[in-house]
Amino acid sequence: MNRQKFLVRTDRLHLALMLMLTFSTGVVDAVGYLGLDRVFTGNMTGNVVLLGMAVVGGTGLPILRPALALAFFMLGAALAGRVLRRGGEGWSARTSASFLTVALGLWALTVFVALAPVHAEQSLGSTTTSAMALVMGIQAATAKKLKVAEITTVVVTSTITGLAADSRLAGGSGVHWVRRALAIVLILLGALTGSAALLVGLWLGLGVAAVIASVVVGVGHARFRMDARAALAEVEETAGVGAGVG
Repeated sequence: MNRQKFLVRTDRLHLALMLMLTFSTGVVDAVGYLGLDRVFTGNMTGNVVLLGMAVVGGTGLPILRPALALAFFMLGAALAGRVLRRGGEGWSARTSASFLTVALGLWALTVFVALAPVHAEQSLGSTTTSAMALVMGIQAATAKKLKVAEITTVVVTSTITGLAADSRLAGGSGVHWVRRALAIVLILLGALTGSAALLVGLWLGLGVAAVIASVVVGVGHARFRMDARAALAEVEETAGVGAGVG
């Protein structure tokens, strides 16, 4: 019996995994913004706007941490982009390695904020938000490479625009409305979860995000290996049939 007949299609699985990471981004951004001096570590649009307002002065808004977060997010995205450039289309071993880096980074941050006085020491707080942004940059670039339509995992502005502009109310077809709506709801629920986790501590929200990232890389890599074995078996079967006919 071919057990693959009972599995969710690979593209559907990838969609589910990226939606999980969208929820995780909501958690991480809530931790960064509410717990670490109003810094977005996943939503860089927010940081750019904050910086624009903060430069005027007298607003009480931070400048250093959002600027560092923006720089380290771009660094993470650039590093992941370079690694993934040779990985081919779809999920690859490099995709697994990149998402594993995200998971390990979040686990390291969970332990770090649980042990280090990140609120008392300015430098430790800045290091934390910069590292969070670096990890989110890697995640965003990896998700982009995977090309799950309408899901970036780190921002939903374009998703909200597409949901409205392509809706039947606007005369459109309503294409991808389910995944778009899910992405919006999940990042909202992630922010709620991250905010609630702060009642216990910074470590809890980051721990939740680390668990999600670990599940994503584990499930995604397992499917990648299963699909690779199936493709190899199909090639071998085709070659065997061809040799028999010859």
